[in-house]
Amino acid sequence: MIQETSEGIVLNIYVQPGAKKTGWAGTHGNQLKLMIQSPPVEGAANQGCLAFLSRWFGVKKSGVFLIQGEKSRSKRFLIKGLNREKISALIPD
Repeated sequence: MIQETSEGIVLNIYVQPGAKKTGWAGTHGNQLKLMIQSPPVEGAANQGCLAFLSRWFGVKKSGVFLIQGEKSRSKRFLIKGLNREKISALIPD
């Protein structure tokens, strides 16, 4: 779920687009599950994920990158400038 790198943290996230509200929804296998209100069209759900993650972790939107899974529900995001200790405290159980 969480991998620490020299640049920051990589999160494996399963995204459910078109949800009633945006927020964490536990886990999906070995991934965090994130429900996003944005629909899965023209990158809207990806942009919704980037905006949510930047707000949730308190980093600039320019510090969050989708590194894998642009057209998949299974995605990997890099969040720069955070470490495992800080991010673990911010992820709900």
